[in-house]
Order: sequence, then structure tokens, then C-alpha cells
Amino acid sequence: MELPAIRAIDTHVHVQFDSTGRRALPDALLDAMDAYFGHGPQALSVDELADYYREREMAAVVFTVDARTALGTPPNSSREIADGAARHPDALIPFGSVDPRTGAEALSLARRLVEESGVRGFKFHPTVQGFDPSAEEFRPLWAEIERLGVPIVVHTGQTGVGAGLPGGYGLKLRYSDPMLLDDVAAEHPGLTVILAHPSVPWQDAALSMAAHKANVYIDLSGWSPKYFSPALVRQARTILQDKMLFGSDYPALTPDRWLRDFDALGFPEPVRAKVLRDNAARVLGLA
Repeated sequence: MELPAIRAIDTHVHVQFDSTGRRALPDALLDAMDAYFGHGPQALSVDELADYYREREMAAVVFTVDARTALGTPPNSSREIADGAARHPDALIPFGSVDPRTGAEALSLARRLVEESGVRGFKFHPTVQGFDPSAEEFRPLWAEIERLGVPIVVHTGQTGVGAGLPGGYGLKLRYSDPMLLDDVAAEHPGLTVILAHPSVPWQDAALSMAAHKANVYIDLSGWSPKYFSPALVRQARTILQDKMLFGSDYPALTPDRWLRDFDALGFPEPVRAKVLRDNAARVLGLA
């Protein structure tokens, strides 16, 4: 991947269906998310995503979420996503996903995905996967990923998945409190922890973690920048300018919409370059 040819790295892009067209999330959850985000664009295959981002002179981190235990449905294949990204190394950076609730199986799969499939990190969604990241039983997983030397990106804050459904489809927002990851970051200093999304309603906690711990970053996906809190905008401009990563959450939000609204905030060009590309390049080992 030649960085001079890339103007931005979108660190948060979902692959919602596999090569057969099967969607891993139940239709009720996907429909609720579409309604929450105002019916986003059509989901794209891995190959289509490569073309989409290549046309925009961007690269994208692509992944799925393995929630087989919590949702009772088989996940999309992280190996298939990695194989697709390997066809498009100029545009796509593959992350894997494992279900923490599968115990030793999750550790074994994580090793294979890094060592055999070449994934560059892992995606977790505690609310959808139904687990507390700070719990003792998941420490071996964090230790193994730390040993593998790749980052994790973990959903934090409110979610559009299940939004508006009775009981939110049974999904528990408390699992996505970013402070549950403070233990993980403290106990595994060699593990890079990316807090995904503005962490509403825990934004100040996320900012405090990123300021306190060298291995904690924030991706700004899932919200239009025009809705960012004043504290988030202020610290992204100043003390946390090296800790912020551009992400869209495609297909919930397009990179075009995100970038248009971000530009309206008037960030100085050196800081803008860090947020859109340079910080992610460093975290992902591309620089």
C-alpha cells in the first residue's frame, strides 16, 4: 500500500454479507439500524468496497462481527474477508473477529487469522456479542492478541443495532461503556485498544482514557462530525490530535458524508492530516 497515493484511511467499514449473499445479523437488527441511521447506502461486497474506496483515493479497514453465541447465527467468515482484502492490497486492510464467549476456540481462531490469513487486527462489539470486556474470563484472549501484536477496535457507547425495538432486542448498552476497557488497556500495555465511535453517553470517559494511556485511541466513526460534543472537537484539535482516527461506519454512514461534515469543523491542515490518515497509518504499521 503506497501511502502517498492515499488521502485518507477509513478505519471502520463493515462487510455485512458473505460470498453467498447471506447476512450474519438477523434482518430485524439490520432493519432497525437502517431506520436509526436514516437508511444508509446498500451494503457492498469486499470487491465492491475495494472499488468504492479506490475511486476515492482511500484505504479501508474491513471486518465483520462474530456474535454466534449471543445471536445464535453463524458469523460471516473473517478468513473470506481477509482473502478478499488480499486481492486488493492497495485499498483494503483486513481485521478479523472472534466470539469471546467461545473460550479457547476464540484464541485458536485469532492465532490462525493472524498467522495464516494475515488479518491486521480484531473487531469486537460487546453489546452485540453480549460480554463484559473487563471480566476475568476474557483476559486470556486479550493476552493472546497482545502477543500476536495487532490492535483491537471495540464498539463503545450507544448503538443503532436493535435501536427502537422492544427492549432493544435484549442488547445491553452497559457492556459498551468504554471504562470496561480501561482494565484491558492497563493490564495489557502492549495491546493497542481503539475505542470505536464517540462513546455517547460516556464521551468524557473515553477522552480521559485516551489521554491517560499511550495504547488507547479513538475512532470517530458512526456519528456525523457535526454532532460531535464540544469536548471531543476541542481535544481532537489539541491534546488528543495524535489519538484520533477517521472512520465512517459504512454502510451506516458514508465516508463522503463524514468528510464533508468534518471539513466544516475547520481543523488546521496538519491536524486534519493526522486524523484522516497519518494516525491510522502509524497504528496499523503502514508508515
